[in-house]
Amino acid sequence: MEFNILTVHNRYLIRGGEDESVDSQIRLLTQKGHKITLLEYFNTDIEKIGKIRTAARTIWSSKAYREVEEILSGGKYNILDCQNTFPLFSPSIYYVASKHKIPVIQTLRNYRLLCPNALFFREGKVCEDCLGKSVQWPGIKHRCYRESFLGSTTLAVTNYVHNSLGSWKKKVDLFITLTEFARKKYIEAGFPEDRIVVKPNFVYPDPGVGSGSGNYALFVGRLTEEKGIRTLINAWKQIGTELPLKIVGEGPLSDFVRKAAEIYHGIEYLGKKDINEVYKIMGDAKVLVFPSEWYETFGRVAIEAFAKGTPVIASNIGAVAEVVRDGVTGLHFQPGDSNDLAEKVKLFLSNPLRISEMRRAARKEYEEKYTADRNYEMLMEIYDRATSLAKASYKNRR
Repeated sequence: MEFNILTVHNRYLIRGGEDESVDSQIRLLTQKGHKITLLEYFNTDIEKIGKIRTAARTIWSSKAYREVEEILSGGKYNILDCQNTFPLFSPSIYYVASKHKIPVIQTLRNYRLLCPNALFFREGKVCEDCLGKSVQWPGIKHRCYRESFLGSTTLAVTNYVHNSLGSWKKKVDLFITLTEFARKKYIEAGFPEDRIVVKPNFVYPDPGVGSGSGNYALFVGRLTEEKGIRTLINAWKQIGTELPLKIVGEGPLSDFVRKAAEIYHGIEYLGKKDINEVYKIMGDAKVLVFPSEWYETFGRVAIEAFAKGTPVIASNIGAVAEVVRDGVTGLHFQPGDSNDLAEKVKLFLSNPLRISEMRRAARKEYEEKYTADRNYEMLMEIYDRATSLAKASYKNRR
């Protein structure tokens, strides 16, 4: 079946894995002959909109409602594919699709509907204080969204209002999580188990296998506390030049990383790189290090490494522990434990034959689970199922 899809996505200030995943899906669907209309908002507009108006739009965006209404009223669309709707779209757009009897699919790329800061991470450790609460008071109390009372309150109110209205349970036909771990968290919070499906990210086009000939480890990602940057740096104080570390990315801890690279031999900060440069560096790396300390909903950079045939040493926490198979496509270490990370890096280096085996296993993992063709099959099954569910739902309402 050929689908005519309206995709909505709110882009972040700094491009990350979510933006890349959305663009990859649009390219894939277009190549397969489906018609895609992308309606996107940008967080760069928030400053001119103002905090109060942005807060109001987060709870219920009349602007998004009107724009989606204008697009869908033509009657040619048969899927509303919602990616990131925070903060400028809001769940108001579900109601437009419902009015036009168009199936709604919401991809859950973070924990925004369960936790005001979307991370389940506070004060340097995992926090589930708001999980399952109708009113997310702890998030307000601790100002979990960017240390802002207004921002945290807005998110908590948004979640309360739309839980009360049944916006997610009644207006969304299918939810997509990227891993079983994330799916279980949403089920634990009360989301309908039978309407949450798992579809991972994918890497498209295939970047090809790298050589692995560079004698270095690599980190790629946002330089933030929850990504485990301090743990990474502390581990490399022990490893040093035994396996030099290259760091690619930017974020709040950029200065911290830059100073560490100036002080410690064996650490090199490369700053931001475009995706093609990243793939080249990744393919030559001996190993990718993924030291996150929060419940990653996926870990796109890990499967990018797999596509290049590069093993991954990852924290044994959240979805990334599900993506990286310990002893097969990489190794696990205890999150936040720089000593354990250093030990696992040294263990990895101690067996060159095992490194070769892990490289082959990593590439095989990509070919079996994370290619565009495999993902396309899964996405078509999801669209078909959402269409059937929507038809049954509207028939029952008569």
